Amino acid sequence: MICILHGYLLEGSGSNLWTRSIIQSLCRSGETVHLLCQENHPQLYDFIAEVYIYHEDGSIETLFQRAVPYAGQCIMHKPKLGKTLPVYVWDRYEEFPDVQPMAQLSDTAVESYLEKNIRALKQVIANHNIKALHANHAVLMSVVAQRVSNDLSIPYAIMPHGSAIEYAVKKDKRFFKYALNAFKQAQRIYVIGNEIRRRVKTIFPSIDNLDAKMVELNLGVDTGLFLPVCKSERKGNINFLCEKLANAARGKNQTMINNLRNGLTPDINKSDLMNLINDNSGYNAKHTDYNVEDRLKSIDWNSDKILLFVGRLIASKGIHSIIAALPFIFKEYPGAKLVVVGHGPLREPLESLLWALENGARNLVKNIVDWGTELEGSGNKPLLEIKHYFKSLSKQSRLDTYFETAEKYINKDRIIFTGYLTHKELRYLFPVCDAAVFPSVVAEAGPLVFLEALASGCFPIGTYFAGMAASIDSLTGSIPDRILNLMKLSPDPKETIGDMVSKIKKSLNVDNEFKSALRRVAVEKYDWQNVTKKFAEDLKKLAV
Repeated sequence: MICILHGYLLEGSGSNLWTRSIIQSLCRSGETVHLLCQENHPQLYDFIAEVYIYHEDGSIETLFQRAVPYAGQCIMHKPKLGKTLPVYVWDRYEEFPDVQPMAQLSDTAVESYLEKNIRALKQVIANHNIKALHANHAVLMSVVAQRVSNDLSIPYAIMPHGSAIEYAVKKDKRFFKYALNAFKQAQRIYVIGNEIRRRVKTIFPSIDNLDAKMVELNLGVDTGLFLPVCKSERKGNINFLCEKLANAARGKNQTMINNLRNGLTPDINKSDLMNLINDNSGYNAKHTDYNVEDRLKSIDWNSDKILLFVGRLIASKGIHSIIAALPFIFKEYPGAKLVVVGHGPLREPLESLLWALENGARNLVKNIVDWGTELEGSGNKPLLEIKHYFKSLSKQSRLDTYFETAEKYINKDRIIFTGYLTHKELRYLFPVCDAAVFPSVVAEAGPLVFLEALASGCFPIGTYFAGMAASIDSLTGSIPDRILNLMKLSPDPKETIGDMVSKIKKSLNVDNEFKSALRRVAVEKYDWQNVTKKFAEDLKKLAV
């Protein structure tokens, strides 16, 4: 049997989504799969049949046992870790009062975390017929797998994801050493395309037979969940989405939104702005906004052109570039709207930026751009893409026109922040949007949201480098080059936003026949069942 080691949750995107999707697909295929993770609400996932809690004193608590509607099942094991959770990028976790980026942890804290997971995993292996281990991320679950493998001679594989490489392995020599040793001893390294393969080879050139260990494993998408709809069905989809939200936990409310807007002034200084942001961000960002149903139902889904962004609201995801591109797009399409799905510390700075654009507060716009990542609490870099865009417009004598256009066409009702949504809601939202934009500033190994857009017939646009480029290139031959090129945003920060304005304008009129082709590619190349079959067969070979 297979045991997947995942140090985090099942909700959300990235490696969480990969884990959730691969396990559900394995269960559909009749496999019994064990999962070591920290999911707080396992009852929400219908493929989880049993859950066990592993306490520090060695006792094992049964949380629940139940039947599942699949040929196979997932058995989840949750080690109790105490107060501290090591992460790559800081976020809130309801069960952990001490969430810390790994690079900030002491050696003692790191080793304590490892030992608690190792102890629990050995208990899992002792009580179940585990034949092979799969560890997500370059660290730290890879180290857990390595040490258990050394003691019990169980083979293991590693799947590196971009976040651990960028925010831990590259930043801290301790985690580089941890990863290096784990990769050396791993029997298999699964890579999501050439971008991760290149990064692994660049970081660990000293590992013998590294190429022979690496096996490419595509990302996938649940093509039975994400389904296209025609325009006449869009409103019905939104009604389904709203029904799904009936009992959802709520985060940001209208009072907070109003307080932020009412507290802004054109001459507000950085300190006061940061205080205003802090005063109005004390909500659970992993919940859905209070008023999202009313805001979504206010859209004319039959005639409005709808742009979509899904992702973490941080500067490295490039959401600020979409905001800066809106004035000229909205002028071209007076009924266009932008729906922003996700949570993160850049939300309130983005809302402030939109207020400044709407109210002609040019100095505040420029200040927010200059203050940049300091406003999200992650350094002091400007929002470089916007800075370059404004410089380019100035050279063309168009900057005044830009701000005049922004003041005329930007308003709070045309940009809908939803807060956090799960796949239960996103499955209805993707198909009703005309284009989805993913302008990541950092190299993505393989953005799953791109594939969800494909499967839904929503035209995807993304920064043309790394894993995003590979996903776009996989469509070559399926649609004409002139249409394919509309998906490609320049990764050069001097060109990104100008390129975005031009290509979004054109993409909003892409014919439905091409969107049908996107769906075909998703089904043929990226369905999770195909990915899972390769994964399971290869991992089982290691145990022979």
